[in-house]
Amino acid sequence: MIIDTAIATIATTPFDGQKPGTSGLRKKVKVFAQPHYAENFIQSVFDCVERDEGATLVIGGDGRYLNRQVIQTAIRMAAANGYGRVLVGQGGILSTPAASHVIRQYGASGGLVLSASHNPGGPDEDFGIKYNIANGGPAPESVTEAIYIRTTAIDSYLTVATPDVDLDTIGETDVAGMAVQVIDPVADYAALMERLFDFAAIRAAVAGGLTMTFDAMHAVTGPYAHEILERRLGFAPGTVKNGVPLEDFGGHHPDPNMVHAADLFATMFGDDAPDFGAASDGDGDRNLIVGRGIFVTPSDSLAMLAANAHLAPAYAGGLKGIARSMPTSAAADRVAAALNIPAFETPTGWKFFGNLLDAGMCTICGEESAGTGSDHVREKDGLWAVLLWLNILAVRGQSVAQIAAEHWARFGRNYYARHDYEALPTEAANALMADLTASLEALPGRAFGPLVVEAADSFAYTDPVDGSLSANQGLRVLFEGGSRIVFRLSGTGTEGATLRVYLERYEPESGDLAAQTSDMLADLIAAADAIAGITRHTGRSQPSVIT
Repeated sequence: MIIDTAIATIATTPFDGQKPGTSGLRKKVKVFAQPHYAENFIQSVFDCVERDEGATLVIGGDGRYLNRQVIQTAIRMAAANGYGRVLVGQGGILSTPAASHVIRQYGASGGLVLSASHNPGGPDEDFGIKYNIANGGPAPESVTEAIYIRTTAIDSYLTVATPDVDLDTIGETDVAGMAVQVIDPVADYAALMERLFDFAAIRAAVAGGLTMTFDAMHAVTGPYAHEILERRLGFAPGTVKNGVPLEDFGGHHPDPNMVHAADLFATMFGDDAPDFGAASDGDGDRNLIVGRGIFVTPSDSLAMLAANAHLAPAYAGGLKGIARSMPTSAAADRVAAALNIPAFETPTGWKFFGNLLDAGMCTICGEESAGTGSDHVREKDGLWAVLLWLNILAVRGQSVAQIAAEHWARFGRNYYARHDYEALPTEAANALMADLTASLEALPGRAFGPLVVEAADSFAYTDPVDGSLSANQGLRVLFEGGSRIVFRLSGTGTEGATLRVYLERYEPESGDLAAQTSDMLADLIAAADAIAGITRHTGRSQPSVIT
């Protein structure tokens, strides 16, 4: 079918608050559904990003409510703005890591990823748009800042008046001279995974009795997990739970943690648990790893994956370096030291890893917020982490608990938890952070129970590749002996503010490596409230979520 029409210039006025955060622009669906709202942001992206005339644009999302409508809008606007080709996932589906791979594989100038990641979906819930650049990674701050500035002055956008493109049929349509290719959203990604990992070894382990369960949370990874885990690797049908993407994620919160993946935890800590349990989030970039009777924190998972990555074909030659976000535990640093490779500590936000990966300075990256990945794409990748764990289990022939115990016996254990205080009044959250910032200079030397503050600061990062400085990336309180507390306000919510409090205690190889995390962190929990006045500022005596 060939559609041709004239370009229309539509007058508009700016909306307040279209400033992208670490993962793009996220707002409630009702905000995005306002006339011109999505169009203003998309046009601002097109006005600011680097691209040649006739460039290729990738578009896809996690299937949440409003996904299809905004994709149709973006296609029309791309045609009017001089793009030569759009690649869009069938049904509007592309996981975030798959979108990164498609951008890289097909030489696209960038892509629009329509998702609010792990946030809830539905008419009264969340939506988001993120722009990824030509390397497949999230746009850097220089680009997102330019986009924001443009949103404050935009007075028109370009579009073409065409019927909707059929997103459910693989094939090509010509829209106003621009080719729109609807592609299989899974095939390219699955082929990449098969090149990275020893699928033959995993299939043999499955044939030998390895069992697992995977909760796709009615989010984007369902089709990917069905294809890779059940069809290509041979896990039994039904291994993938909640595998059909739904616009409202089945009414659930697609965040893979102990609260929102409670059924998975009940299975893995119950009688007759399978060997391995995992989950991914709304857009497929996060992961949850649970063995029979053991939860592996994202920080520990990063360290254990790095220590065993050489067992997978793609990493058999060794790692160039390991990078972690500042709030992530230092467990990975100890692995890097043992491997004699660099360890990098960056601000939160996957875009900070992009320069390191592009420069060949690191191979594996991770964040405590359940994101782990490598240089195969420029995004965190939930299924990649699951498959690397399966590769390790298949080669080592041990349980998750055995692998974890041996790891801690070699490197020591970083007891770790994150306490989230969600939907706080913004004024209260800002006041807490302002008061804490003002107190940092006076904290060193003060005792809070058995803990004595050694140093306190506001974390700043100078990029070792381009020299750019990112300041005010979180407040750190460091104690004698290696424990620490980090305080940050999150930029991933759409309502109020979320205070994240990160608690870490290091126990050396000779210490207690099998204690309950809550017991080991009790002194830090009490110190966090005493130092920051959490209850006083917020009225909350308990966090909303503990991970």
